[in-house]
Amino acid sequence: RKKMGLLLLLMICQCAINSVKTQSVSNPNIILLVADDLGIGDLGCYGNKTLRTPNIDKLAEEGVTLTQHIAAAPLCTPSRAAFLTGRYPIRSGMAAFSRVGVFLFSASSGGLPSEEITFSKLLKQKGYATALIGKWHLGMNCESSNDFCHHPLSHGFGYFYGLTVTNFRDCKPGQGSVFLKGVQKALVIPIQIAGITLVSLAIVQYIGLLNVPFQAFGYCLLIIIISLVVLMFFFYHFRHLNCFLMRNHQVIQQPLSYENLTQRLTKEAVQFIRRNTDTPFLLVLSYLHVHTALYASENFRGKSKHGLYGDAVEEMDWSVGMLHVLLTAIEGINGVLVFTFTKFRPAIWINYTPSGKQHSIANKTNFSGGKSTNWEGGIRVPGLLRWPGVIQAGAYVDEPTSNMDIFPTIVKLAAAQLPSDRIIDGHDLLPLLQGKVTRSKHEFLFHYCNAYLNAVRWHPGNSESVWKVFFFTPNFSPEDSNGCYDSHVCFCHGGFVTQHDPPLLFDLSRDPEEKVPLTPETESRFYEILRVIYQAVDNHTRSLQAVTNQLSWDNLLWKPWLQLCCSSLFQSCYCDYDSGGSPLEVHSG
Repeated sequence: RKKMGLLLLLMICQCAINSVKTQSVSNPNIILLVADDLGIGDLGCYGNKTLRTPNIDKLAEEGVTLTQHIAAAPLCTPSRAAFLTGRYPIRSGMAAFSRVGVFLFSASSGGLPSEEITFSKLLKQKGYATALIGKWHLGMNCESSNDFCHHPLSHGFGYFYGLTVTNFRDCKPGQGSVFLKGVQKALVIPIQIAGITLVSLAIVQYIGLLNVPFQAFGYCLLIIIISLVVLMFFFYHFRHLNCFLMRNHQVIQQPLSYENLTQRLTKEAVQFIRRNTDTPFLLVLSYLHVHTALYASENFRGKSKHGLYGDAVEEMDWSVGMLHVLLTAIEGINGVLVFTFTKFRPAIWINYTPSGKQHSIANKTNFSGGKSTNWEGGIRVPGLLRWPGVIQAGAYVDEPTSNMDIFPTIVKLAAAQLPSDRIIDGHDLLPLLQGKVTRSKHEFLFHYCNAYLNAVRWHPGNSESVWKVFFFTPNFSPEDSNGCYDSHVCFCHGGFVTQHDPPLLFDLSRDPEEKVPLTPETESRFYEILRVIYQAVDNHTRSLQAVTNQLSWDNLLWKPWLQLCCSSLFQSCYCDYDSGGSPLEVHSG
């Protein structure tokens, strides 16, 4: 089964700058590189033979490769929340009970709650200079357009340059729309109901069965017209209202320009590093590559073997190389580089054309599923860590790890204290990476589809087996396809899923592709395995506390009073204060 959808890649690079004489493993400078939709099958170090990723591959050669690295969620918003907090997104209210599992609008009121503790907050308290450059996708405002309650600067980042939402196809003219098909479907029934209601009222008024005041007709018609006008205005101006670039709290480019965008992001990262060589720093560089809308600068366009997608991958690899060159050029550097995903994308990358058709253009892997699913193809993601002198080069860790592990690992490296007033689901990776232990601390991992517990992974301490059960699986659409093409992502409840009783059971150590579910006839311990997993689910469920649902419809919907606009609505919210300055030297290779 091949997976389908748009997926997020989180690439993290930690770089410790210490004196040559005192190469300490504490208080390192930390760089986290974050990208969208780059898959494990698209990297040379994971087997790709046609996409050129030499700089990323070099990290694998010089560091540790994680072979069972697992995302805490298969979508952008909850996965990023888990990564920043070290906690399952259900604990922070960042898991949706509705169909929509991510933030869609810049003027939504939901977001990462202020009471959540991110590693950026903890490091800032330890005296780190902190910055986020690129994509955020964890909300912005609560009650007004300038309270910035969910903004990166409210979560421990001292500097921000980037987007508060994500890179939609709607952001780039000619690339189609994520919303059009869904909006059309959603409007059909309400418009039909409104039309039938008005016609029915007119009929009963005409034949004298009911005396309907003329004003009632007028009010109903006015409400319908106003609603349609607002909706048309919003989607006509979607690009201006949601696709903009910010520096700290100021909008500096509205709408976003893709021209040399990766170079601009990279330049911002380089400048931040150079400004802070004498102080410990945390930098998160969150690329827009390679989420649709696809883009690449002129130096990379048309240079790969996989069209615009391949061009984007190779441009991002160039950016990684630029940072690597900078860091190795700084005197006294002792680098730590971590490369991991928050979630995975299709085993075969699916290109959505503006017409809605799809075609495959990238490398095939054997994992099932894709974005928004908890098949291995949706959550098993690559992880590369490089730290000369601390982590052995060329090593592999074949144990379950999670992107939630980055939180306690970074906090410990910075000599900060883990919060004691809440459950942290991640575990420090350093003992595993240094070979001090051989077993992961993750005996169980719980896989949510939005707010619904979808699957559980169990790695017994006395066994090499990795058991995985599914309580339900998504229904692909069309039925004979390999993904949820009609809705772009798979939904998590009701008629969109098939429940399994007993659950589907796989042993990933023997069947990582999840092709053949085990049965009581093929696995003698079938019911014993289920019993242990059900007990773990019960313990996990009892550890959850009621929190505000940040992805409720009320928190998701566009609120005009929260809208940021650098000019005015009458001027289509247009401005461009981001000149970009002198470009970095670029070679496509």
